[in-house]
Parts: sequence; C-alpha cells; structure tokens
Amino acid sequence: MLKNYSSITEFYLLGFPGSKELHNILFATFFFFYSVTLIGNMVIILTVCVDKRLQSPMYFFLAHLSVLEILITSVAVPVMLWGLLLPGMQAVSLSACCVQLYLYLSLGTSELLLIGAMAVDRYVAVCNPLRYTIIMNSRTCLWVVIVSWVFGFLFQIWPVYATFHLTFCKSNVLDHFYCDRGQLLKLSCDNSLFTEFILFLMAVFIIVGSMIPTVVSYTCIISTILRIPSGSGRRKAFSTCASHFTFVVIGYGSCLFLFVKPKQTQAAEYNRVASLMVLVVNPFLNPFIFTLRNDKFIEAFRNVMKRCYQLLRD
Repeated sequence: MLKNYSSITEFYLLGFPGSKELHNILFATFFFFYSVTLIGNMVIILTVCVDKRLQSPMYFFLAHLSVLEILITSVAVPVMLWGLLLPGMQAVSLSACCVQLYLYLSLGTSELLLIGAMAVDRYVAVCNPLRYTIIMNSRTCLWVVIVSWVFGFLFQIWPVYATFHLTFCKSNVLDHFYCDRGQLLKLSCDNSLFTEFILFLMAVFIIVGSMIPTVVSYTCIISTILRIPSGSGRRKAFSTCASHFTFVVIGYGSCLFLFVKPKQTQAAEYNRVASLMVLVVNPFLNPFIFTLRNDKFIEAFRNVMKRCYQLLRD
C-alpha cells in the first residue's frame, strides 16, 4: 500500500483472511461473545453494587475486574466486528491506532495488578481469617484499586511512545484486526531490536511481577487447606479460591503467550489467536467462572431480579 515514505498518517487493518461467508460466521460468533461479555460483566457489577451481602473485598475487586474486562474487550472488539462487515481492508488513523494500543496495554496492566491483589485477598481470607476484616478494610481495598489503575496507565506511556516514535516506512498495512504492537514493529525501518528487548523486559516485569504474589499466595493457601482436618472444611476453603484460581491460569497463560517473547514481531497467525484469547475468550468466560458455582452470588442475583420484577409490576 505505501512504500518509500517515512511519514504515515493512517494504517490499514487486514483483519481475518477468508471469504465473505467466513467473515459473516466470525462476525456472528464474536458478536455473540461480545454481547454475553457485556451483559454478564454488567450483571456482576450491578449485583455487587445493589446487594449488601456482597459488600466484601472479594466482590469489590470482582466488580472492578468486570469493569476492566468490559473496557478491554471494548477497545478492540467493536473495531474488529466493523472490519468483518466491511469489504477489503479497514483504515485507522495514526492517532486512533496509538490511543487503541495505549488503552489496551494500560487496562491489561491494571487488570494483572488487580488479579495479583485478589490472590493476596484470598490468602488473607484463608490463612488469616481472624484478621481479615482488619487487613482488608475498605480503605485498603480502595487504595489497591486506585494504585492498580494509576500504575497501569502511567507504566504504559513509554512503551507506546517508543513504539510510535519509530519510523514506519515499509508499509502501512497491519496484518491484524487491531493495532498490535508486534505488527507495528514489523513496519518499522529502524533497528528496533533494543526497543523490543526493553518492551520484553517490561512485559516480564508486569506479568511475572504480578504472578509472584499470586503464586506465593496460592502456595500458602493450598498448604493451609491441606492441614484442615475435615473434608467439608477443605472443600469450603477451596471453593472460595477456585474461581479466581481458574481465571488466573487462563489469564496468565494467554498473556505469557502474547507478550512474554523476546521477538515481538511474531507471526501474524500466532498473534491473532493469542489476541482473541485475551480480548474475546477471557472476558467472555469471566462471568461464568466467578458466578456459576458461587451460591452466594446466585442468591444475590435472584434477589436483584425479584426487586426489578416488583418495580416493573408496580
């Protein structure tokens, strides 16, 4: 599309290869996933806010996690859906591409920090139950959320600046459905090896750094659960952590595949699949992971539905 030029004002997203029929199937599938993601996470937020029995640190963090999931998937999925409906490639301005990448990385960083905080919360609940309300008080929880949001948005300023500070002169066609950093680096005619290495180290710092408290917390949790004499006690203790642990395995697995690799300019097919896991599958699974086996949340949701029904009848 564009060669021998050092100044690019817009990019073209190739999106998904295949026929129009395949694009229609993908659109229907991803639209369904996106709709369920929005509805499911909004239900979690509404239920936590309305029901007083869910006014605890675990559900407070869960509500903020749902907000992050909605925002993360909304950064790229609507653009992807619109691209599936359009014939040919989808144009996106340089500034829009920069904003999309910055929001995606910042929100993702904040989410990883929040996941780590949720693991520590579960550790305190299981291993120090008598001091739980003192340690995880409302002020502490509020500061944890604020720090995760602020740090996420501040931490990603330099990586995005370094990416768009490069000279793009090879082409302006991105072989992806959103402004993926790896594909942007492919278009640079500068020597980006040093930048890629720094970006790799920063990704390792965030992902592995948030994994450490998670791994330590769950090691202590499992050790404590195994020492509980009764089987019912062990099951009850584990049930409080099972949902978060499942989400941790899926979330960190996807992020490790997508970001922690020395060579950021990975094959487009690899990046597309990993990105779909992070942007579509994980946010879609979040409401089911945290609610289906949570009797307390299900009961609270039923009560909220009863209230709504009564208000509609009145």
